[in-house]
Amino acid sequence: MEKKSPASGNNRFRYPLGAYLTVLAVLSLAFTSAMPGEQKETKSGIVRKAAVAGEFYPRDKVPLEKYVDALLRQADPPKIKEPIRAIMVPHAGYVYSGPVAAYAYKELEGRNFKTVILMANSHTEWFNGISVYKKGSFETPLGIVSIDEEKTSKLLTLSSKILDRPRTHEEEHALEVQLPFLQRVLKDFKIVPLLFGSDEPELSKVLADALKKIVDDKTLIVASTDMSHYPSYDDATSTDRETLQAIHTGQLDTLDAMLKQHVEKGIPNAETFLCGVSGVRTVLRLSQTLGPTVPVFLKYENSGDSPAGDKNRVVGYGAVAFVAQQSTTPNASPPAAVEKKSATDEEGMTPQEKKELLGIARSTVESYVQTKKIPAFSPASPALRRPRGVFVTLKETGQLRGCIGRFDSSGPLYLIVQQMAISAALQDPRFTPVSADELGQLEYEISVLSPLKKVKTADEIKLGKHGVQVSKGLYHGVFLPQVATETGWSKEKFLSELCSQKAGLPENCWKDPGVDLQVFTADVFSEEKKQE
Repeated sequence: MEKKSPASGNNRFRYPLGAYLTVLAVLSLAFTSAMPGEQKETKSGIVRKAAVAGEFYPRDKVPLEKYVDALLRQADPPKIKEPIRAIMVPHAGYVYSGPVAAYAYKELEGRNFKTVILMANSHTEWFNGISVYKKGSFETPLGIVSIDEEKTSKLLTLSSKILDRPRTHEEEHALEVQLPFLQRVLKDFKIVPLLFGSDEPELSKVLADALKKIVDDKTLIVASTDMSHYPSYDDATSTDRETLQAIHTGQLDTLDAMLKQHVEKGIPNAETFLCGVSGVRTVLRLSQTLGPTVPVFLKYENSGDSPAGDKNRVVGYGAVAFVAQQSTTPNASPPAAVEKKSATDEEGMTPQEKKELLGIARSTVESYVQTKKIPAFSPASPALRRPRGVFVTLKETGQLRGCIGRFDSSGPLYLIVQQMAISAALQDPRFTPVSADELGQLEYEISVLSPLKKVKTADEIKLGKHGVQVSKGLYHGVFLPQVATETGWSKEKFLSELCSQKAGLPENCWKDPGVDLQVFTADVFSEEKKQE
């Protein structure tokens, strides 16, 4: 078997000789050689021995503790106070992806998880199913981690696609490399190791349906995945930013459509854009069924950012937390018809509430760009705590600088505004991330959205009043109502640009009976322009 590359774990990756020698020199400072993975029988059951200790991370206990603890100290993620349901983390050698993974694991410090479900796509076998390691334990230099045999046994009864297949795990690194981090941040936990035998979308549905029956508030789900494989540094940064944006929407169809677009671009040397896609799909499916969940971007780098990396052929790494958004006013969502209108506009928000929401957006972006911290707010107004979809638009000297939004109204409005403001500033694939020097020049606009409503034909669309979403299969595109006003387009031009520019469909797709047209209204407001 060929030696895995610690940058990705994929056997096909090869460095130029000079870069390869650099890698060996760096790794030799902290790592020593290790025997391949194996199992041993003890009085306590089967122990799956470490397969990549000494290759992907230090072989001995003390150096490994120091290495992981140093990565955690250096990580500076936003301070998430809400419950975390899942994380997405990379699985390469620590010298490459460890600094990114640490951003996710830092968020787990002090949390009380009893079971960690580990998911990845197998790098060593291809089969039609999901391999569960049913019983025994995994070992790392930091000690033994027991299998949650109650949950693994339950999973095996829930689908014929979930298989007791321990051999799949013997030499697999993608789950093993997560364990030392978990052992340093959690006190007492068991694991459920799962490996997908293929990336067929149906398997993520099978697993999500099964996990719903065993997941509780003491369970953490870990989707182990690297991102783009082997394009240049710039191509990886661009495509990975788009992938993270798609994940940030929380919509599985959006993610799959984005990955398909990446493939169709024919990016040189690119072989995959999300090698653990099945685990991420599973998390997104669960996010739609286990209660309101919002993805929170934590960190992105690629192997080219490592001193051992080669910027000509890189592997991308992203860290994301999937956060449960809990309303402080449960069951307190009175219908709009009973809201007081005396001091409000027709959408039910007062000028003061709009001003506060704009201030939250600005303060969040300025804090995050400068310190990587998301400020905490506690609005008193119920209108800012109700679930609403929203878009946040940034402009600079009157020109668009970023615009990201979501129709999903699973979280309080002010929290969704915070997330979309950060995304508009840093993750809009059309623009480079906002720099600290630009903060004072930005103008903020917020569009609070009504629910989507399907229309039969374009005749029902009222230009300037309605925003429109067009969708067919995995392709989606949205224009806000103000687009028509700002451009002066006719309805036909508006819809044609929506189809081609935003959805990646033919210009006349809006005439196709197979295309869904949905409309919405938006309460649009922006900061008052400063007087010169």
